[in-house]
Amino acid sequence: MNSRYLGGFYMALAASIWGGMYVVSKVVLMTIQPLVLVWLRYVVALGTLTAVGLVTRQSWKIRRRDVPLVIEIGLIGYAGSIWAQFLGTKLSTAQMGAMITSATPAFMVIFGRLLLKEKITIRRIGSVLLASIGVLFVIGVDTTNHVNESGGFILTLAALTWALMSVLVKRVPHNYSLLAVTFYAILFATLAITPGVIPQVTNIAPAILVNSDTLGGVLYLGVISTAGAFFLWNKGLQLTEASSGGLYFFFQPLVGTILGWTILEEKISWSFGVGALLIMGGVLLVLREY
Repeated sequence: MNSRYLGGFYMALAASIWGGMYVVSKVVLMTIQPLVLVWLRYVVALGTLTAVGLVTRQSWKIRRRDVPLVIEIGLIGYAGSIWAQFLGTKLSTAQMGAMITSATPAFMVIFGRLLLKEKITIRRIGSVLLASIGVLFVIGVDTTNHVNESGGFILTLAALTWALMSVLVKRVPHNYSLLAVTFYAILFATLAITPGVIPQVTNIAPAILVNSDTLGGVLYLGVISTAGAFFLWNKGLQLTEASSGGLYFFFQPLVGTILGWTILEEKISWSFGVGALLIMGGVLLVLREY
């Protein structure tokens, strides 16, 4: 299979998994704080990646000069962005979380140009403008719902930082094991948030952690949404351009919105619909280039 299409398949699958992540996290966040959930998710993911790496005999070597890059990926994307995703989702809705962060491809166009000197075109500029306006519609300007509005702004920050992280992944040498790179990035993120999480974890009642909904949600987030989807996303990024590869984020809002509506019975307002169409229009505008 053509590497570009294979990369697209990997990224589309990862984005679809993350679409379901917003619904799962919305349920788990009813009993666990956002930062604690990020930490639990990563502990499970690290165990999963370690087991898979040992079974498949992956190379764990990273040159010293590339360690700062892996740390940046971990802190910006896996610590900062994921925490912002969970916090924003807790303060808003699963649909809003999936939709706003779908603006990531447009932001990747900007970072791809600034950091990787990728070509920027009129279509890509138009995509950024459409997606940005769409984000404003999705966030809304309803002054009577400040919590929901603040959640929207935090989710926008999550989209920006994830876009930056995705472009940084393109700088990782191709001869490294992507499983190892993903493991180290998650490890650095976990170490960074651990000091702030430990006091909160010790205050959680054991009954909450062994609850079937909570346990199942954490396992989904750790094994499938983190260990699996992070690896697929990074693999796909290596096979495509950052600015075009990010377009496969398109699958996240579709899955997230459908599941939020069917499972959580979340309502869709007219402004949400307009914003969604604008964001999708921005993504499709760039997609026509390829």
